[in-house]
Amino acid sequence: MNHKFTFGHGGTENFDEHIAKSIRGYGNLLHDVTNLSQYFVDKNTNVVDIGCSTGNLLKEIIAKNQIDCNYIGVEVEKGFHNSLIETEKDIKGKYPKTKIEFKEGDIRDFEFNNCSLVTSLFTLQFLPVKDRADVIKKIYKGLNKGGCFIFAEKIICSDAKFQEMLTFNYYDYKEKHFSADEILDKEKKLRSMLKPNTWDEIKTMLADANFKLTQPFWMDHVFVGGVAMKEQNE
Repeated sequence: MNHKFTFGHGGTENFDEHIAKSIRGYGNLLHDVTNLSQYFVDKNTNVVDIGCSTGNLLKEIIAKNQIDCNYIGVEVEKGFHNSLIETEKDIKGKYPKTKIEFKEGDIRDFEFNNCSLVTSLFTLQFLPVKDRADVIKKIYKGLNKGGCFIFAEKIICSDAKFQEMLTFNYYDYKEKHFSADEILDKEKKLRSMLKPNTWDEIKTMLADANFKLTQPFWMDHVFVGGVAMKEQNE
């Protein structure tokens, strides 16, 4: 029987290590997002990580900022439950006064409010295409003035030749860590779930949500990280 693929099967299956092997430069991306968070995390606000998986990104943001605010991770996959419990214990052990909460649920049902920062690493690409723009609009409305949405997504190229070049270069990298059968099997399982946008489509959704200040800050193969800020005078 074919089971629906989920990154949360069997606990986390060393999720953070798996992603680091799957996306070249993933460690650099986490480092950049953590550093960028310092420009936005404000006292007495909400900091939300959507699709928080193991909670590792929020843990790094808390360690870097240590500011009195509410840190919230939202994850729909039940397989990450035990890992998130351990991450929460770790955070509270190191930073006892930190307000941290991990919620199990669909980000489409989450209400954003009083947010100084919202992060999303490779989450929107798994939402139904029709719902992505609405989620981005909800994020924008829930951000405080001067707040920020930091995200990363897998994209598809607007040109077929670029797509072929980058895809096969990416496969060459993955073969250092996975067998050809493992790579093909994962591609088949994700086919019905992961539907990337082009970078232009992402920019259009951000603009339609009223984000006027956007900037890509990281890219490797067909993966892009971006920053979208809500202006102070909104």
